[in-house]
Amino acid sequence: MIGSIINGQERNTSENIMDVINPYNKEKVEEIALASRDDLEDAITNSFDTFHNTMKSMTAHERSDILRKTADLMEENTEEFAQTIVKEAGKPITFSRSEVGRAVQVIRFASEQAKHISGEVVPMDAAIGGEGRLGLVKRIPLGVIGAITPFNFPLNLSLHKIAPAIAAGNTVIFKPAEKTPISAHMLTKLFTEAGLPDGVLNLVTGTGKEVGEPLVQHDKVHKISFTGSLPVGRSIRKSAGLKKVTLELGSNSPNLLFEDTDVEQAVKLLVKGAFAFSGQVCISAQRIYVQKNIYDQFLKQYIKQTNDLKIGNPEDEDTDIGPMISEEEAERAKQWIDDAVENGATIAAGGEQNGTILAPTIMTDVDKNMKIIAEEVFAPIVSVIPFETEDQVIGFSNDSIYGLQAGVFTKDLDRALRVADSLEMGGVWINEISTYRQDNHPYGGVKQSGIGKEGVKYAVEDMTELKFIGMKLKQ
Repeated sequence: MIGSIINGQERNTSENIMDVINPYNKEKVEEIALASRDDLEDAITNSFDTFHNTMKSMTAHERSDILRKTADLMEENTEEFAQTIVKEAGKPITFSRSEVGRAVQVIRFASEQAKHISGEVVPMDAAIGGEGRLGLVKRIPLGVIGAITPFNFPLNLSLHKIAPAIAAGNTVIFKPAEKTPISAHMLTKLFTEAGLPDGVLNLVTGTGKEVGEPLVQHDKVHKISFTGSLPVGRSIRKSAGLKKVTLELGSNSPNLLFEDTDVEQAVKLLVKGAFAFSGQVCISAQRIYVQKNIYDQFLKQYIKQTNDLKIGNPEDEDTDIGPMISEEEAERAKQWIDDAVENGATIAAGGEQNGTILAPTIMTDVDKNMKIIAEEVFAPIVSVIPFETEDQVIGFSNDSIYGLQAGVFTKDLDRALRVADSLEMGGVWINEISTYRQDNHPYGGVKQSGIGKEGVKYAVEDMTELKFIGMKLKQ
């Protein structure tokens, strides 16, 4: 049994126990001792004290060195982390290894960024009466950061919060998803092995109600960084008070294919973009808009390549599609398919559900009000929709409460940039799928897709605040 880690000490004697279940074979992977509110209070107090007693005096090069050593250790233990993700999340092994590789990269970006947190000199004599004065602006850490993370990228998305927070000189209370706490436990131990002082990263393994809500509301927590669903994000925004929040929420990402698109290349990319990790990716390609004169060609190839995907055990090297995180989620997604069909949609490929596995599904003849279009499907379901004009497809794409990331496929550079500017999204890729993300670019949505930006440099900026120091010089 494993549990929370507070000030370097594991708490695994709770009477409140939760099993971690392998989504593919339903076997128990581990038992987790869930944190109580008293455990959380201890973690917050310890994080607050550690920030003032330890992190405030830790130099940038010391923080950088710890992060670099953590990245090296993770790289050495890639296979152990990858196999853990397979078992607790059901992510196919090739995708799990890729996630570990990206996680290593995030830590290394943070290690570099720790040495480049700088301010500026303000020209005080630009104002009348400012002569003989010096103005300095410094970036200083916020204090205690609450990191609440999802199951779908239990390492990479957690490190997009933890690594920048440490680089900036903060302490962190880490609440992982209830379904994927094992990799979080391993990660916390890894930081300790790399030399991170006790109390800088405190892990609390608990439920949203028992741990998440009081963490958000606590006065000694200075920022909440959350990745997850829109309803929970709204609740956090409402409860957080005046503390900073970064919210990475939902999406139903559009991908636009114009008539000059390289269809063969787009098909290959969009099979991966829609169905990687069973569509449980917040920027998964959910809506594909295809100009009418290439629609039939695209759809025929897309159906064929989708049907060629191998469904099976995520531990197998050649598996493309494994389980969804739970049978309840698979059933929910199947119901959305059935609802769409009842309202006139057509299943062009897939549609079958067996336990936690939902076959990769292509829908056509859809309507914008169907859940599979209007809401975040978070499942291996994609809709292929024809369009005629540029203005029409921009309207289709923007007709959503979400605006996280989009893909635009065209060989016309003027059109590409024009459309990118017109799309109401936090990010737009040209001749690349919406699902593509690098760990060093600003990432975050508009509208109800969230607040704030991730990407290590930009997260560091959000996890610090500006402090002005003015000085009157002797005349």
